[in-house]
Amino acid sequence: MPRTSTTVDNSHIVIDTGMAQPDATTIVERKGLGHPDTLADHLAERLSRAYSRYTVQHFGAVLHHNFDKLALLGGASEVRYGAGRMTSPVRVLVNGRAAPLCGGEPIPVEDIVEAEVRAFFAERLPEVSAHLDIVFNITSNSSPGAVLTGDGVPDRTRWFNPRSVEDLRERRVRLSNDTSLGTGWAPENPFESFVRELVDHFSGKSDFTLAHTWCGSDVKLMGYWDGAQADIVLCVPQKSRHVASRAEYVRNAETVLAECHRLAGLRLPGAEARFRLNARDVPEKDELYLTYTGSSIESGDEGVVGRGNRVNGLITPLRPMNLEGANGKNPVYHVGKLYNVAAQRLANRLHEATEGHAEVHLVSTTGQRLDQPWRVLVRLSSPDVEVDKVQALVTEALGEFPALTDELVSDGIVLS
Repeated sequence: MPRTSTTVDNSHIVIDTGMAQPDATTIVERKGLGHPDTLADHLAERLSRAYSRYTVQHFGAVLHHNFDKLALLGGASEVRYGAGRMTSPVRVLVNGRAAPLCGGEPIPVEDIVEAEVRAFFAERLPEVSAHLDIVFNITSNSSPGAVLTGDGVPDRTRWFNPRSVEDLRERRVRLSNDTSLGTGWAPENPFESFVRELVDHFSGKSDFTLAHTWCGSDVKLMGYWDGAQADIVLCVPQKSRHVASRAEYVRNAETVLAECHRLAGLRLPGAEARFRLNARDVPEKDELYLTYTGSSIESGDEGVVGRGNRVNGLITPLRPMNLEGANGKNPVYHVGKLYNVAAQRLANRLHEATEGHAEVHLVSTTGQRLDQPWRVLVRLSSPDVEVDKVQALVTEALGEFPALTDELVSDGIVLS
């Protein structure tokens, strides 16, 4: 595999070409919109964006914060055919940090958070919205490194209590907050794209879910593909208020399976597709994936940021991945968010430019300039690559972080 290595500013850039194309064998998982881990991811990101917009509007900058340790603790419910109710609330543990003031002007952090949490559940799981217990674990403690040597106050202690936005170091230069990495690859194969579409079809707003009000959103799929055959295990809950009997539940499940085969015929033409739906069901004992809200968050399940889909929306153990939980991180300098988004975008561009497979790995070291990663590794399947053009695309991507922050704050980017 030919390799080109160069150093630009403080970044060591390695470009490998002629790497082997990934083979057809694919294992892929996706968690739907009502899965507790997806709920935790999306809520954390919503809190980050709401807080960021507030501070930009009032102070002209995104103040320091992170909500990427948020967790959801499942409640309890009673489920009956044609009925159901919540019997214990879902606990929302808002763990993180946020600047509570700037220049002496207070920021209503808890008010912002509570409004967003309630609005989120009203949209995503309306049956839960009146059964929430919100626990605030939000501090403004400084990061390590504030050593007291005299009467002066270390600058670091002002990051979460700034006298003005000029106390924000990133106003002068954006430095990586951590030693971490971002990973991206392209293109998806047809099966990976099918998995994304199928889960969204059953868990989001679609013609199917609009026509079948019993369809819940806590959908989960695990799939295996060898290039000719698809083997899929799928969970699709039903909402108890809209299911009058066991027989009706079974008929609805048959409707889901028929829709799976219909979409497989369209997206994987000529391939054999096998589906196992709600594999833990025991209908004769009324042990069914029947829920009041459409999500297992109603009955003891938990959701934690970073345990769900990666930034590209998939969990792909045979592809390059990392374990960063991007949702809820500060969009200005947290590399666990920015480098994953940038790596995926760069991989897409390199795929389009080379018409082959592309992998990108951006590795930071804490305190180094955000736009100058410690290591950049690009791996391309194309054997004939104009290295100068590849380096230009890398430079272009690394120069987009300020604009990337704006996109994240304005809801222009969907994570996971």
